[in-house]
Amino acid sequence: MAAYLTPFRLLLASAALLAASACSPQTDPETGRNMAPSAGLPSANAAAGQAIAERKGKATGQSCIDCHGADGNAPIDPTYPKLGGQYADYLAHALAGYRDGSRVHVLMNPQAADLSDQEIADVAAWFAQRPTQLRDLTTLP
Repeated sequence: MAAYLTPFRLLLASAALLAASACSPQTDPETGRNMAPSAGLPSANAAAGQAIAERKGKATGQSCIDCHGADGNAPIDPTYPKLGGQYADYLAHALAGYRDGSRVHVLMNPQAADLSDQEIADVAAWFAQRPTQLRDLTTLP
């Protein structure tokens, strides 16, 4: 029985190491720039992200802030998420999903379709730096 547990423990340790390395920041070997860990995107420029958030999309004629509010905290529809203060990695991952179709929303898929990796990283970083109105379950009455 002990011989069976040893390979199992080795497999378990290998899986844990692999999971931990997937969550740690990675560096682009060509440029040395840090990459967004979850989305594999280039380093972000939050200032450039503001211009992207304000730019009207070709597909809908709307900008990010038209639907989500100036700081991402005043969506025009209560079913739209608040983006201000959200994790940049989460936002980047969501936008990449809308772009590649693995995440589906009638407005967001065409809105994200033409975004480059750099634009996704930048706009995600900008919204992440906005003030937040996000609440978790511990703050509910």
